[in-house]
Amino acid sequence: MTQAPTPSADSVRRLVRSLLKNGEGRGGGPEVRPVAGDDTHRTWWVGTRHVLRLATDRHAVGPQRRELRLRDLVRPHIGVAVPVSVAHGEWSGGLTYTLDTRLPGGTAEDHDVSAVGEADLAALLTGLREVPLRQAEPLGVPRVAPRSLETLRTAAGRAARVLAEGDEFDAARLGQLTSASAAQLTAPGAVLVHHGLTGDHLVLSADGRVRGVLGWADAVVGDPAEDIAGLATAVGSPAAVRAATLAGYGARPCLRGLWLARCDTVVALAEGLRGRGAVPLPVLRDRLRRTWEAILLERVTDLRGED
Repeated sequence: MTQAPTPSADSVRRLVRSLLKNGEGRGGGPEVRPVAGDDTHRTWWVGTRHVLRLATDRHAVGPQRRELRLRDLVRPHIGVAVPVSVAHGEWSGGLTYTLDTRLPGGTAEDHDVSAVGEADLAALLTGLREVPLRQAEPLGVPRVAPRSLETLRTAAGRAARVLAEGDEFDAARLGQLTSASAAQLTAPGAVLVHHGLTGDHLVLSADGRVRGVLGWADAVVGDPAEDIAGLATAVGSPAAVRAATLAGYGARPCLRGLWLARCDTVVALAEGLRGRGAVPLPVLRDRLRRTWEAILLERVTDLRGED
C-alpha cells in the first residue's frame, strides 16, 4: 500500500486556499498551524474560524465520513453545538478531509464547568438518549456490548496494588466496589453513546457553559454509563453525576458510570507508570483525582432498593 504523504503547512495552505471563498483564503492564504500535541499532523487550525482534519490512513476514512452524517443527525437533539463541515472531500489518494467551523471557547482542561454548564451536559445526555437508533445504525454506527464491571474491577485491583507500591493511590479505596455491588450495576438499555467525552472534546466558555462537543468519530450504540464515565473523568464525578441525574438517569447507571471511570483511571495510571501509553503522567493523575472525588449518591444509595 502506498504511504500517504505527511501533511505540511504548504500542502495544507494550498488545500484550504482552494476551499475558502472569503477573504480568509486570499493573498498568501490563511495562517495554518498543527494543533498542539498532534504528532501525526492530522488536525490543523486554519485562521481563527476553521479547523482542518485529515484522515492519514485508510482506517480513518470510514469513521470520518460517518462522523459528518452523525453530527447532522444529533444536532437537533443535544442542545449544544457540534462543528459544521463547510467543505469535505479527498486530499490524497482516497484519504478524506473535512474543513469544520471552529467552536469558540476553551476545553474542560481550561475551564471548570458551572451549575448551568451541568444543565448543558444533562441536555447532551438527554439528547443522545433521544436520537432514534433506527437512524443512527444505518449510518454505520456500531453496536457495542456493555463492558463487564467485574472484569474491570479485577484489573483495577491489580493496578491499584502497583500504584500503592509507588505511593500513588490507596488500594483500599477500591474495596468500596465489591463483587456483589459490581454485579448489581448492570448496564441500562442501549442508546447512542458519544464514547469520547474527554476534556479536549468539551468546549467550555469562561463562565463554565458547555458551548459544544467535538470528536464524534468513536460514537457507538451501547451503554450510556460510558458517557457518564467520560464526564466523570473530564469534569469530575460530582458534576458528572449531577448532570446524569438531571438527564433522568437513576442511581444504578450513575454509579456504574462512576466506577467505570474510577477503574479505568486506576488502570491507565498504572500503565502510564510502566511507560505505556502516550498520555503524560500529570494528566493521568488529574483524571484519577477527578474520578475519585466523593459524591453524596454513593453514601446514601442502597443497591438492594430501587433507583
